Amino acid sequence: MTTVDIPAGWPATEEVARAVQDELRARVVLDASGPPPGTGYVTGVDVAYDDERDVVAAAAVVLDAASLEVVAEATAVGRISFPYAPGLLAFREIPTVLAALDALPRPPGLVVCDGYGLAHPRRFGLASHLGVLTGLPTIGVAKNPFTFTYDDPDAPRGSTSPLLAGDDEVGRALRTRAGVKPVFVSVGHRVTLDDACAHTLALTPRFRLPETTRRADALCRRALQEATTRPCPTS
Repeated sequence: MTTVDIPAGWPATEEVARAVQDELRARVVLDASGPPPGTGYVTGVDVAYDDERDVVAAAAVVLDAASLEVVAEATAVGRISFPYAPGLLAFREIPTVLAALDALPRPPGLVVCDGYGLAHPRRFGLASHLGVLTGLPTIGVAKNPFTFTYDDPDAPRGSTSPLLAGDDEVGRALRTRAGVKPVFVSVGHRVTLDDACAHTLALTPRFRLPETTRRADALCRRALQEATTRPCPTS
């Protein structure tokens, strides 16, 4: 497990964080196809917090995209690097997520975030932020539609409907299990929306949420528990 310090010069106010988003958002690539779904490696990242103890834990879990078997994993823990503010959650998560990715013994391939990319009030959620900083292809697969609107997709698995900000499509509601609530897919960086949905379907053969998210969620929770129950060293 890697221990992470808050980076020097990390934004400390909402005003500065929004300025960073504005600067980095211009670098997002929305028209690259990325790796073909079901090929190579795909990595899930997720975080867990203990706000009372000021601890955040991140996990990165690499799966073989064809078999969905785990081939590598890494965790990182550190101090929470930004106060809670809607639309700025990436600033709480990025330092530990980057450390977990850096600790992997192999390239991560496509990165799947438990959250948003373009489907974000400022069009720059965690998946986009992480993609721009790393250069990796990234997508966001969220459990809820945030502030956006959508029509319920048809019942069969694979059905979609646009996730809308006014008239703009910022993602898609995607039915990964027949008759079960959809997930909400958005582009992060260097992946098209069609391919983001195809990757998500390839990662959900049995459950509503991608295997990448399920594995990373379980691992970051274990890492947080270990970090917050570790005995203090004696003098």
